[in-house]
Amino acid sequence: MNNFESIRNIAIVGHSGEGKTTLCEAMLFNGGAIDRMGKVPDGTTVSDYDDLEKAKKMSIYTSCSYLMWKDVKINLLDLPGYYDFEGERNEGLRAAGGACLVIGANGVLPIGAQSIVDYCLKLGKPLIIFINGMDKENADYLGTVQALRAKYAGKLAPIQIPIMEGGKMQGCINALQEKAYLFKEGGPQEIPIPDDMEDQVEEMKASLMETAAENDEALLDKYFETGDLTREETIHGIRLGIASVNTIPVMAGSALTNRGVINLLNEIVTYMPRARERINTLATNDKGEMVNVRTDKDAPFAAQVFKTVIDPFSGKLSYLKSFRGVLKSGSTVWNATTECEERIGQIYALRGKKMEPVDELACGDIGAVNKLGNTNTGDTLCDPNAKVKFNPIYFPKPTLFMAVSAEKKGEEDKVFAGLAKLKEEDYTFSIDKSAETGEMIIGGQGDVQLEVLAKKVKARYGVDMKLSECKIAYRETIRGTAEAEGKHKKQSGGHGQYGHCKIRFSPCEEEFVFEEEVVGGAVPKNYFPAVEKGLRESMEHGPLAGYPMTGLKAVLYDGSYHDVDSNELSFKMAAAIAYKEGLKNAKPMLLEPIYSLKIAVPSDYLGDVMGDINKRRGRIMGTDTEGDKSIITAEVPLAEIKSYTMELRSLTRGSGKFVSEFLDYEDVPPMLVDKIVAEAQKDKA
Repeated sequence: MNNFESIRNIAIVGHSGEGKTTLCEAMLFNGGAIDRMGKVPDGTTVSDYDDLEKAKKMSIYTSCSYLMWKDVKINLLDLPGYYDFEGERNEGLRAAGGACLVIGANGVLPIGAQSIVDYCLKLGKPLIIFINGMDKENADYLGTVQALRAKYAGKLAPIQIPIMEGGKMQGCINALQEKAYLFKEGGPQEIPIPDDMEDQVEEMKASLMETAAENDEALLDKYFETGDLTREETIHGIRLGIASVNTIPVMAGSALTNRGVINLLNEIVTYMPRARERINTLATNDKGEMVNVRTDKDAPFAAQVFKTVIDPFSGKLSYLKSFRGVLKSGSTVWNATTECEERIGQIYALRGKKMEPVDELACGDIGAVNKLGNTNTGDTLCDPNAKVKFNPIYFPKPTLFMAVSAEKKGEEDKVFAGLAKLKEEDYTFSIDKSAETGEMIIGGQGDVQLEVLAKKVKARYGVDMKLSECKIAYRETIRGTAEAEGKHKKQSGGHGQYGHCKIRFSPCEEEFVFEEEVVGGAVPKNYFPAVEKGLRESMEHGPLAGYPMTGLKAVLYDGSYHDVDSNELSFKMAAAIAYKEGLKNAKPMLLEPIYSLKIAVPSDYLGDVMGDINKRRGRIMGTDTEGDKSIITAEVPLAEIKSYTMELRSLTRGSGKFVSEFLDYEDVPPMLVDKIVAEAQKDKA
């Protein structure tokens, strides 16, 4: 079977909690890959094998497994549905040739499901929808189909009609095959189509014919002439529509009770594109030209690493999707991203945490290779004599930032070493030191991801990591002008210390400007640099709350010196005294960082989001429209958006996204200054 004609790479996607992992279990069980179905609550599934996934009872990582169905190898990629793990989803979809969206039979279209459909349409990724939970009371198949139709009119192609009894799905009718089935213990049992459902079948057949005709000009001509298509022609048209993402077939069942899953496997084999039927994948050759990488087992090898797993004991494991040619153990390949050679050791087929050694990775297949020293996620591996490079995988930028430290003093290096290792397998978080506050700052997609990272550092590297709210890098400035005198005089045996300067302080546009207007040699020129240095060092702490000073102009206009006791240190100390005295009287002001936000939300939420921005002391700079999304540009103080990631999700039911960028510093409103100063003094104490 090791041939790309008979491989389907299917990503199982959907909003968190819709039953994706349970569906994978049912598919693996039906395919004979496992002898019993595991359960998510029990932590016994093939896909969710990590201890963190078992504890949280949710998928956190992209997991790969496979089964055989009708002599076809189906690679399943179980992708996390929670917002914080979008990077994992993007990795899995890069490797998949098609996707199966799992959605609950609740009569509505969840925002998470909608974003996945939109993403698949954008990528041109063939998609099939499985309406899950049909064993539940009041399961609403028709309502869910209507909700999907309302959003994706013209694309939806329901190919099943559920046979309901007592509010639960007991079987289904395949309108294309014109066959009815009842769900039985040993699998679906064919029965005659119920008399009271024949009209529904005819109506659905007509709808599917019309959908099929729209995907092929020859079929469209025949449909206009005769008003009819054969079953084979309808199936052909539907397959063309799926491959071009113009048609999204819809099925139903219950993953938990293993109903409708065999039908789903049959339809995946029948309708989802084979590797050679997939739209050609674009890459760049070594001349910088765009080329089509055609899926061909006899062509030179080309693959992309779509995921990296770092294990403290077994080392680095690279998950590969082969797009062209065959990869063999012991071969040498070229990494077109890092521009170096890699030696291929053992190749593995994946089934959750189980790794099965194989001799080669077939064209169009998914597998893994260990111990590739210079290869990372997104890198292209190819034949050294036929170099190509695939586009990198998109990873969202961090939006939630927290300070990170070690629970025990002295273990900071262990924490950061652990996080650096985790960076190799997760490109959606960042770790940097803040030059302003001195804190180590971790950035991620949300609080759940950061919590998971902390637990991974503990589990893998045995060190406790603490997360806390980031300090805000306030600054201080002045809005008035003041003059001050600084005199440093100290006498002890031998030479003493004497420095005396008079300085005028005023606001300016630059961070710091130092000038001198000394006449008559009141302060010798060789002490000017010491005065400037004393001021610069003093500016690290402002007069209000001790935050760094900015926008300060200092003019040394007078002073005095002593022939014996004056030195650079004395004038440096005198400048610091003048700074402290002068700034108190120069209308000191607290400044706060302002960030520019670009927020994308469904238009229905535009008013709510704009109102919320106003409550956060923000300014709406403009709005625009991109498709069915509204784009809001705003300027908001950082203090008001520290946890905006979760708050925007709550406000928009998970559909809103934003990016932020530092813009400038602005005055803190007077009513907030006392509170910020008090907090700063408390921190110092």
